[in-house]
Amino acid sequence: MPGMKLGLIAGNGRFPFLLLDAARAEGCEVVVAAIKEETEPEINERATADSGITVHWLSLGELSRLIETFRTAGVTRAVMAGQVKHKQIFSSIRPDWRLAKLLLNLRTRNTDVLLGAVAKVLGDEGIELISSTAFLEPLLAVEGVLTRRAPGEEEQRDIDYGLTVATGLAGFDIGQTVVVAAQACVAVEAMEGTDATIERAGALMKTLEDGASTLERRLTVVKLPKPKQDMRFDVPVIGVRTLETMIRAGASCLAIEAGRTLLFDREAILRAASEADIAIVALPRRY
Repeated sequence: MPGMKLGLIAGNGRFPFLLLDAARAEGCEVVVAAIKEETEPEINERATADSGITVHWLSLGELSRLIETFRTAGVTRAVMAGQVKHKQIFSSIRPDWRLAKLLLNLRTRNTDVLLGAVAKVLGDEGIELISSTAFLEPLLAVEGVLTRRAPGEEEQRDIDYGLTVATGLAGFDIGQTVVVAAQACVAVEAMEGTDATIERAGALMKTLEDGASTLERRLTVVKLPKPKQDMRFDVPVIGVRTLETMIRAGASCLAIEAGRTLLFDREAILRAASEADIAIVALPRRY
């Protein structure tokens, strides 16, 4: 790793910054392709303070320029880190000829197919896309109950049902998150992302009239990778914001998968969960 030039395709959120710090700690020089529509401007400050980091700003549609940037810098290995909102494919961004050709040739435009096609184009140009967890393995969830409170019986039933729903949806690459209450599916993730899915579920439950109910109304969130999750991109991530969203929505339990889910700022997550009496469990790997 020391001395290697690593390309970083940076999306939004804290993920790119964590990966950047980890790669620099390993002695890598990092060439950042910052996406104008997604990446935090703070990335420029990191580059100003560290001569081992260079930043190039590109639009989402500039696939040819991305390749040219990496090849000119001598990058042969790259990593994607940070979310790029899937809805951007419907935005006013104008794709260059290479991306337009790629989009026209796709049978579907879900996350796996789209990013897999981009990875293949990069590979054909001599730029290998490696796992986004390559530098962040210590942040992967360890199997077991992570909080002081384990899921209760009702929550465990919701987890089991959520697993069934998530497994059924996995083949369609719609999303990673299912929100359940009383063994009923309240919301599933599509293009809006995990936090928006949880917010939608919470808003729906709040429309119910107050008063006695024979069914438990607390929400359980199940967020899982797909059975054949490509760890180069779209890896499940949990951060403090997810816990804050769960608290607002009235969710009491979170189930994730061990070994294939990243926990950003673990101590802050577990502290927030403890204060809100939320149970978090990392389930054994299914595949």
